[in-house]
Amino acid sequence: MATQKPTAHVHIGNIEAAIWKNEIEGGTRYNVTFKRHYKDGDAWKSSESFRRDDLLVLAKVADNAHTTILELQQEEGADSDDA
Repeated sequence: MATQKPTAHVHIGNIEAAIWKNEIEGGTRYNVTFKRHYKDGDAWKSSESFRRDDLLVLAKVADNAHTTILELQQEEGADSDDA
C-alpha cells in the first residue's frame, strides 16, 4: 500500500501544517494536521503538543493553511470544502 503524502505544507518557525487531499464521493476534501518540531540533543523530533508561546504562531499557520486550501480549491474549480 502506498503512503499518502501531503498536498502542501505551511510552516512558520518550528510550527508546521500538513494539508492532506482526500477524494471522496461528491468531491475533494482537505484536512490539516499540525506539528511542532524541536531538537532533542542532535536529533530533530516532532510533537502534536503545543506550548503557550506556540499558540499565536499555530493560529497564524492555521490561517495560512486555510488560505492555501482556498487557493487549491480555486485551481480545481471547487467552490467549498463543506463536510
